[in-house]
Amino acid sequence: MKPFLQQIAETLVHEYTQLSDLVLVLPSKRAGLFLRDQLLQHHKKTGFGPSIYSIEAFVKELSGLTTADTTVLLFELYDTYRQLTPEKEAESFHSFAQWGTMLLQHFNEIDRYLIDSQNFFTYLSSIKELNHWYLQEEKTTLQKNYIRFWQRFGNYYQKFTERLLEKQTGYQGLLYREAVANIEHYLQNHSEKTYVFIGFNALNKAESVIIQEFLEYGNARIFWDIDPYFISNPEHDAGLFIRKYLKEWKYFKNHPPVLPESTFTQAKNIQITGIPKNVGQAKYVGQLIQKWQEQGKTLQNTAIILGNELLLAPVLNALPSSVTRVNITGGYPLFLTPVASFFNTWFELVANHSAQGHYYQHLVNFLSHPMGKMALLHEQTDYATELLQKIHLENLVFVENATLTEHFTAGASPLVEAIFFTTEKTPVSKIIQNASSLITHLKEVYQTIQKQPLYLEYLYRLYRIFNQIALLNTQYNHIDDLKGLRHIFKELMHQETIDFQGEPLQGLQVMGVLESRNLDFENIIVTSVNEGILPSGKTDSSFIPFDLKTAYGIPTYKEKDAVYTYHFYHLLQRAKNVCLLYNTEPDVLEGSEKSRFLLQLTLSGMPMHHITETTVAPEVHITTPPPVSVEKNPALLTRLSQIAEKGFSPTALTTFIRNPLDFYMQSVLGIRNEAELEETVAANTLGTVVHDTLEALYTPFEGHFLNADTLSKTTQNIVKEVEKNFTKTYRGGDMSRGKNLLVFNIAVRYVEKFLEMEIADLRAGASIKIIHLEQSLKTPVPMPELDFPVYIQGKADRIDERNGTLRIIDYKTGKVQQNELELYDWNLLTTDYKYSKAFQVLAYAYMLQNLLGTHDTEAGIISFKNYQGGFLRFAVKEGPRAREKHYGITPEVLENFRLQLQQLILEICHPQTPFIEKEISS
Repeated sequence: MKPFLQQIAETLVHEYTQLSDLVLVLPSKRAGLFLRDQLLQHHKKTGFGPSIYSIEAFVKELSGLTTADTTVLLFELYDTYRQLTPEKEAESFHSFAQWGTMLLQHFNEIDRYLIDSQNFFTYLSSIKELNHWYLQEEKTTLQKNYIRFWQRFGNYYQKFTERLLEKQTGYQGLLYREAVANIEHYLQNHSEKTYVFIGFNALNKAESVIIQEFLEYGNARIFWDIDPYFISNPEHDAGLFIRKYLKEWKYFKNHPPVLPESTFTQAKNIQITGIPKNVGQAKYVGQLIQKWQEQGKTLQNTAIILGNELLLAPVLNALPSSVTRVNITGGYPLFLTPVASFFNTWFELVANHSAQGHYYQHLVNFLSHPMGKMALLHEQTDYATELLQKIHLENLVFVENATLTEHFTAGASPLVEAIFFTTEKTPVSKIIQNASSLITHLKEVYQTIQKQPLYLEYLYRLYRIFNQIALLNTQYNHIDDLKGLRHIFKELMHQETIDFQGEPLQGLQVMGVLESRNLDFENIIVTSVNEGILPSGKTDSSFIPFDLKTAYGIPTYKEKDAVYTYHFYHLLQRAKNVCLLYNTEPDVLEGSEKSRFLLQLTLSGMPMHHITETTVAPEVHITTPPPVSVEKNPALLTRLSQIAEKGFSPTALTTFIRNPLDFYMQSVLGIRNEAELEETVAANTLGTVVHDTLEALYTPFEGHFLNADTLSKTTQNIVKEVEKNFTKTYRGGDMSRGKNLLVFNIAVRYVEKFLEMEIADLRAGASIKIIHLEQSLKTPVPMPELDFPVYIQGKADRIDERNGTLRIIDYKTGKVQQNELELYDWNLLTTDYKYSKAFQVLAYAYMLQNLLGTHDTEAGIISFKNYQGGFLRFAVKEGPRAREKHYGITPEVLENFRLQLQQLILEICHPQTPFIEKEISS
């Protein structure tokens, strides 16, 4: 099957001896490029070629106007708006830009469809009034302003177009209207040429008038790129527009239409495949290309059509390495690049700069960005990382300007002030200047240190954008705040693309749906054939009601669906192998269920179409990785001997019980998870504050018996001590509001409750003597199997004597239950982490026996979340359900603990026993 453009080239070469007399007009530049290539292949004589135009370029020549940039048009429109709107009613540029862009689109549509603007806007304002307040004789000021807003649209249009015509420039629609006005004059001056219109489908009113005028003049032809099947089927939307033209244009009453041969009904292999997620589609595209290569299909005649063009990056990454040539139409959007995300992060930093300084999260986002690190790299010093560490170490929820000034005193970057001290109140011209300076600095970094040419291209495009904004603001002076600047920046970013350099006629073709117009490929892959994408559906936001659009011939979503129908079926028209992919996930934002086109295709009943439908899911291999095992080498054994001589802590030993690998990481290697900055007080911080407060309040009583009245007076100092300890532990934190204030009051209440419980106990007749607070303990552990000394060491929160019984008390701000301290099987002490609390208090008791000798002793925990339990004492019982419990820390208990402790330490230090990761249940 010959491609359409090849058929056109053969026809033109056969029928015209002088191709230079031809003017060829096609829907797109890309179609013109492919047609030029076909003419080169089929025209064997040396000579001048025809003039080839896209329809936009041809209309521009007819109109005699230049095309204005979209952003310039927005500024011009705002100028017009300010001239025609009373100052008290005029909106800021930022507010105007939200709806001004849509107004430009409507002006474009009005002109492209040659609508009488005066009547149109009169109808529009009347409809808006009828829809709301037509029954109210007396209208409020708000209602009057609303009606005047719509009534002014006609004046905006008239003044705006006059302004543009004076400057000999315009938007696309205005060029179309002027082109129609100039047709007669143009034809009289260019009658020696033959005009050939090739491959059009959905024409706006202006295009329709232009083409008809040329055809009626007698020196023009038109070739349609549509299968006769779609023309003959009155219900098929693919032929909707061309059927209408063939029926209504006068030219076709005397001239039969030139249609290509029917190819859609011929043999085709069509595979419809549902795949979950966009990334799944991209991966499948790569697999399919590899499979086609193995089957001998040539990639020279293969195209990947992206229904959703955001799939470009994942599709390119998924292509097999055997694909050596790829031609990409369109380009990579600048707003998806790391440079765009970096400047969006910087704008966020600037917008949220307050009197308190920078909120840490915005600052962390900026400093953590790879380009943020590059911007603050100075003489091999990573100032960004150092500042991040400072924020975490000092718990800076808000980073003041003075802190930043102090941190960057040594240098870092000459742009420190521009980066961190730019605020919303900074003049817009200065913000633009700071942004340009930052780009220049980054250019030097990526040119000399990083040496990444791709980033240099990104930066160059961004530099052009800020230059454009600066020039526009100098000329129009409309951007008066950061919001307006960000809006224009976002608009320009979305318009800019990084073009791919390559040979457009060779290799695998990757393109969007619109770029495929007039192009034919033997092998086609179309992605994202979902409702909401192909076709796009009812997503048209507009000021113009549906009925008014219909009355004036402006296309609605119905006509737009027909356009997508034509493009979709044109892809299939001359293809032999077609793979149509759709996303099976119904909850995605960009489309839902599979497209109606797929259902229509399967129900069309084409006898020569071999259609298969499949659903593909990625293979999920459930593999359980083997537990990590760390063998003990001489260096590790030396490190363990050093830890043993210094003393194992109860916490380290219970960490080993929980997971030996954690013990290895934390105690042996000294690796700790980086502490998160505490915007809200963390549990461990609360525990530290409560411990330190109790120590401060009880220190005066150390070595003495407690007195209820004296202890009652101490309660007056609770708030002061809690404040002092929060300041010490929760550095930089604000305890005056929000959740932190609640946590502060919880800490106060914990301490108050503890003292109330103690005072009540004393008044009930208890005799309590404080022996030690936060007592550091260390004792040897006899280990004959090891050739180095072994100790355990720790710090007991409180040691006291109550009614003659020695008590070892450990404070816990978390919730602890009595059953966690009751042991019926000594082996559980070193194998079940549930009994870690029992292990800890026994460790303190074991260390104390050398310090205090034999004594009636109890060891336990006071849980601040379980005050009802009181002093939770360690106990031994016969079995898990036994009621009888023995609470004393007897020599027998200590001996049993010693045996378990020795066994545990031997496992830790044994040369042949590796550290093996344990699976931790949540």
